[in-house]
Amino acid sequence: MALRLMFENNVEIGCFSKLTNAYCLVAIGGSENFYSVFESELSEVIPVIHTSIAGCRIVGRLTVGNRNGLLVPSSTTDQELQQIRNSLPDKIKVQRVEERLSALGNVIACNDYVALVHPDLDRETEEILADALKVEVFRQTVADNVLVGSYCALSNQGGLVHPKTSLADQDELSSLLQVPLIAGTVNRGSEVIGGGLVVNDWCAFCGIDTTSTELSVIESIFKLNEAAPSTITSTMRDSLIDSMT
Repeated sequence: MALRLMFENNVEIGCFSKLTNAYCLVAIGGSENFYSVFESELSEVIPVIHTSIAGCRIVGRLTVGNRNGLLVPSSTTDQELQQIRNSLPDKIKVQRVEERLSALGNVIACNDYVALVHPDLDRETEEILADALKVEVFRQTVADNVLVGSYCALSNQGGLVHPKTSLADQDELSSLLQVPLIAGTVNRGSEVIGGGLVVNDWCAFCGIDTTSTELSVIESIFKLNEAAPSTITSTMRDSLIDSMT
């Protein structure tokens, strides 16, 4: 299921939230409406944590994580780190990273198995990433953009990449990630996929400007509606049979 929402009149919801299969971080100071969309969909399954990072609300752009761990920049305060650690399940490793490219969400894109990183990322950060998140790391660009985290969104089911990504690049990235990829947009034509979309293996949230065509692309590549069509068809069939008998 893909849902549309906004954060205080801003459609770039990927800046203000970070979604994985094990937890969800959301920025503090949003409207109750914003939180309720996440909580109604997720709170029975995974924790939804209200936090800031280094006093900033752009938690989605500053952090990177998956079901194994969460990396935060060195500017994160002790209080924020403690609050995140207390709210997350014990098995999830939370680690601060000393990295020049401190907006980790912009320079790293990952799912639970593979990470794509900015070509200039520190070697030490790459090792911490591989160790804490238990992923295989590849230095890559997306459509010649070094900000891989900004221009693609990944789950274990599939990935959406920058609309100008060539077919050759899509094939190369797809073989590294071992998931199907498609080039597309969010928020009525925005190329900044990471800014407008957060996704895990069973649901996605995107900016309110996202068109129904973009939504259907998102739902099909991330396999979010696999169960839905059959149930809809069977209920329609049942009601048809009822009306005929």
